[in-house]
Amino acid sequence: MTVRLRAHHLLCLLTYVGKGYSPAFTANYDVVVERLAGGEDILIVSGPDDICAPLLSESEPHCLGESAAGRDAVAALDVAGLLGRPLPAGARLELDPSTLERMREAFSAGLTRKACPGCEWFKLCDAVAASGFRGTRL
Repeated sequence: MTVRLRAHHLLCLLTYVGKGYSPAFTANYDVVVERLAGGEDILIVSGPDDICAPLLSESEPHCLGESAAGRDAVAALDVAGLLGRPLPAGARLELDPSTLERMREAFSAGLTRKACPGCEWFKLCDAVAASGFRGTRL
């Protein structure tokens, strides 16, 4: 199987420590992380993805908003630059341990965080990165 991810969630995964918008969101996120840890590849999508799924039943899900789409565009450019290949919708990616480590190093150095300012999780992600990604689930 394949995990469907929007581009900015490539960054969110790096610091995910089991906190989220709701218990249902967190439970779903844990399943997505387990799938990735089990070796499933990633399909980059435009718009809501497998992580967003529990939020789509809300009256105005933020995953459908312009801010999320803007984060996707910026994150796709940053991660593409790091990996040396474009990441448009439809691109596939394997998140092997080496790639994950490169992405975390770049995140810690601030090289792939242009999409992050203004996000409500920004400070948590800062703390997780500063701890050496201690407690992350992936």
